[in-house]
Amino acid sequence: MKITSLKLYKVRPRWLFLKIETDEGITGWGEPVVEGRADTVKAAVEELKGYLVGRDPLKIEDHWQVMYRGGFYRGGPVLMSAIAGIDQALWDIKGKFYGVPVYELLGGACHDRIRVYSWIGGDRPHDIAEEAKQRAQFGFTAVKMNATDEMHYIDSFSKVQAVADRIAAIRDALGYQMDVAIDFHGRVHKPMAKVLAKALEPYHPMFIEEPVLPQNNEALRDIAMHADIPIATGERMFSRWDFKELLHSGYVDVIQPDLSHAGGISECKKIAAMAEAYDVVVAPHCPLGPIALAACIQLDACTPNAFIQEQSLGIHYNKGSDLLDYLKDPAVFAYKDGFVDLPKAPGLGIEINEERVIAADAQGYEWKNPVWRNVDGTVAEW
Repeated sequence: MKITSLKLYKVRPRWLFLKIETDEGITGWGEPVVEGRADTVKAAVEELKGYLVGRDPLKIEDHWQVMYRGGFYRGGPVLMSAIAGIDQALWDIKGKFYGVPVYELLGGACHDRIRVYSWIGGDRPHDIAEEAKQRAQFGFTAVKMNATDEMHYIDSFSKVQAVADRIAAIRDALGYQMDVAIDFHGRVHKPMAKVLAKALEPYHPMFIEEPVLPQNNEALRDIAMHADIPIATGERMFSRWDFKELLHSGYVDVIQPDLSHAGGISECKKIAAMAEAYDVVVAPHCPLGPIALAACIQLDACTPNAFIQEQSLGIHYNKGSDLLDYLKDPAVFAYKDGFVDLPKAPGLGIEINEERVIAADAQGYEWKNPVWRNVDGTVAEW
């Protein structure tokens, strides 16, 4: 079996899909994208084609090593996202070739089902308690929300109190039947991150996410010393080498590699195994599309330290299309009691509606994250 072509489709709301075809008619799908930089990643995938066309798709590890080590310059979000989507598609092909889900090729399932959480509140969090109650009615047992809007290096405590008040509203409405994760989104700098984490401690969040930007991970030590809340990070880290020092530091509790950014299934399996050696849990980052989520669930299924999965159904980014819109059978992601069942179909376990994908690609889109500014005019972290 040989790879014959790689086809890329840019689809709403902010996704890039990849289809790899073979001379035996088996195809695989991947999702290589950096949100807001889809065209850049698309170009990177095109550059990697020469390493793949005419070669055996089943030699996944060798292809990964060639794509990563074959260039003198390596790593970073664009290249690793391009490799990630290709890797997902190759695993999809291999699973279909052998007639089994990908997790069966990675040691087999060690979970019966995977817990999932839902987003609430949007970019600028509001109506939090009401949305949390709605998610509870849908059967979710965990939600995640952005903590703040713009926050300067040192900012008014009123913003900190507003975050605490929102979490208090969820606790008043639902008590502890709903777990709540708080995403700082890298918007909060070290001086305020310590203050905010301490203010949230009485409400016992499931975890706080990206309390500082990954470039400032050394600050996690100070934050961990100020508040007894599990610390999560990793969505903007792209390889096992990026995670190595973080895990060794001992100040992270939850890592969140993104299977569309951090080298795909192959690399994230290795990252998860590293984390297990440090007694750190895995909660893959995935505010993306159905192919990325399918890849995450395959990894979760065979990863003993995977504890919860992000998914994008109804997320505020999904304007124009949503998670299930490109699937022939949306029931594959049916959530029940806050969990999703393991897929049983071969490969990634989903069937893409290619006609819908082609039509969406013909329409195209332009998505960029907003540029925010502080009250003094300086650029703020989004």
